[in-house]
Order: sequence, then C-alpha cells, then structure tokens
Amino acid sequence: MHPAVERLTTLVPPPGPRRPRDWAVAEQRLGTSLPQDYKELVEAYGGGVFDETVWLLDPACPDEDYNLLDQASERAEVLANLWESEAKPAQLQEDGAHVLPWAYIEGSGALLYWLRWPGQKPDEWTVMFNEGRGPEWEHHAQPCVLFLLSVLTGEADTKYFPGFPPNDHQFDSNDHIL
Repeated sequence: MHPAVERLTTLVPPPGPRRPRDWAVAEQRLGTSLPQDYKELVEAYGGGVFDETVWLLDPACPDEDYNLLDQASERAEVLANLWESEAKPAQLQEDGAHVLPWAYIEGSGALLYWLRWPGQKPDEWTVMFNEGRGPEWEHHAQPCVLFLLSVLTGEADTKYFPGFPPNDHQFDSNDHIL
C-alpha cells in the first residue's frame, strides 16, 4: 500500500472492504493515467467525504456531482469559459499545463485539482486548490493523498481549512449518504 494511504487509513479507518475500480476504463475516458496514491485511496475508501468537508471524487460514483469523470468534463468546460475573461494562475501559464479535479470542498464551491504539466508522470502531479467562488488559487507541491493528510492533521499551509484539524476524524461513504 502507498505509504501516504497507509498513514491515512491509520488516522481515518476506511468504512469496509476494498472497493476495486476499473481503472483502465476510467483512465481511457479521461485520456490519461491517474496517480497511484489516488487509485489506492479510492479503492480503500470509495467515494465519500472526510470530516464532513473534503469530498473524494470517485469514477464509479452514480451521482455526477461526485463522479471523477463527470466532474473532469464539467470543470474543463467551466474553466475554459472562465479563462476567456480571467487570467490563469501562474502555474497554468505554461503551454500544455492542465488541471484535473479530484476532490470537492463541501459548501464552498472550492475544488482540489491535480496540476499536470507536459511530460510529467501522474505520480509527479501536485495539488492546486481553487476557492471556487473567486479568483484565488493555491499551489501545494505535494501529491493528493499527502495534501489530504496535511489538511486533516492541520499541517497544510493554507487559509482555506480554518476549522482543521477536528478532534475526531470520520469518513462517510457515498454508499451510505447518496
């Protein structure tokens, strides 16, 4: 198991048995491979929400709002329209740089994205946070599961999770709440 996923499962025990996904189909539809830590995260937890705040997008979720594939398509369209009238963040100025969503922040419209540069392997992707209802972006030079761990433990260098860390952690599976 990826070390970051293993640390996360110690902090927040997964709700049940592993949830294998058809990654070949998901990656074919996205047109890219995905980071191994993310795939292991989804297989350990499935889709759902950490500490009532961070919704993990899942390529197998039947609800399009929490489905990785649906959100990737929707966010690409939304951002393309946005960047016709607003400047892209500095990290996305390089030709061929893209973002791909992997998590949604409850009640805020904010999203967590992978930052993908040309020639990078998926396990090298880092995290971009977009506040959702404004122009602010933050870059975090770490992979998605390490960033999630830093948010849940209060170690993330960000202003967007002011109530973290909570005293107790929980994960609520889409299987039980959607």
